[in-house]
Amino acid sequence: MEVIIRPTREKATTLVARLLLDQIKAKPDSVLGLATGRTMEEVYEKVAAKNPDFSECSSFNLDEYVGLPGTDENSYRYYMNEHLFNKINIKLENTFLPNGVAEDLKLECEEYEREIGKRGGIDLQLLGIGRSGHIGFNEPLSALFSRTREKALTPVTIEQNSSLFDNPEEMPKQAITMGVGTILAAKRIILLATGKEKADIIAKAVEGPITSMISATALQLHQSCVIIVDEEAASELKEKGYYRWIFKNEPEWKKYQDF
Repeated sequence: MEVIIRPTREKATTLVARLLLDQIKAKPDSVLGLATGRTMEEVYEKVAAKNPDFSECSSFNLDEYVGLPGTDENSYRYYMNEHLFNKINIKLENTFLPNGVAEDLKLECEEYEREIGKRGGIDLQLLGIGRSGHIGFNEPLSALFSRTREKALTPVTIEQNSSLFDNPEEMPKQAITMGVGTILAAKRIILLATGKEKADIIAKAVEGPITSMISATALQLHQSCVIIVDEEAASELKEKGYYRWIFKNEPEWKKYQDF
């Protein structure tokens, strides 16, 4: 795991966008793991503005609400179409999200895993982090080797996300999510977090013990995981000086100093 601290939210999202664009340039047929959320909107806006060639790419999203069709404005399929897919040249048939209205949700989860495997696995996985420390919707007590499955949402997650619904009471209480094990199987992982409200959970995820109560701590086990945060989100990290030294001195980060 590496931690990159950028001075502002703007610089953090710009760096993530640049890393995603560099992935596509290096491997045009990349299999991408994508995430949703307010911070990711800025990343996708910056990516689309560069008019990249996504024609050979495929993508798999982390999760989807149970009970919402892709046409619902609160579904993650709708989000992805609005914020990224409709703005780039990716083929929609190569963009995958769990089907939250599938008749057989267990079968849907199994088929989602099979489709990821058929495409050779995920090359680059983008992540956000919830206030409870979840990645995807892997809520507390999620098994660290779990795979795509249906998951009940915690009151904290419901409170955090329900504000995005016109009627908060209509927010689904369950979702389909990639498992922690599915995420860890990606070849490379980038987690983005910004803002003071994420400082406590980032410190626990990065510097705390590995525990199923905070699924993001499992990222400590990954061989190629980068945590990108702004100063506010990094404010409770104890080893900030070391993380800054790595970004300034490691050769792989030299070309990103100005982002």
